[in-house]
Amino acid sequence: MRPTHPPRPARPLLPGEAHVDYLDGDLRVLSEGQFVVCAVSGKPIPLDELKYWNVDRQEPYASLAIAVARWRALNGGGAA
Repeated sequence: MRPTHPPRPARPLLPGEAHVDYLDGDLRVLSEGQFVVCAVSGKPIPLDELKYWNVDRQEPYASLAIAVARWRALNGGGAA
């Protein structure tokens, strides 16, 4: 079960980076910005292009391939 308080950033935000709460099928911008940073690649993802994230881990991903690879890495390498 997720905490009811907004998550804190795991690291200092970059200039222009948004602080986001990743929800089921939606997201909530906690601090305005133009992008978030992919949890795996470190690539900036413009907010209007963000499609993939993990609600439980509060991690954004730059692509479907990265999201699936991360899921596999966290779940023993099995099929998604």
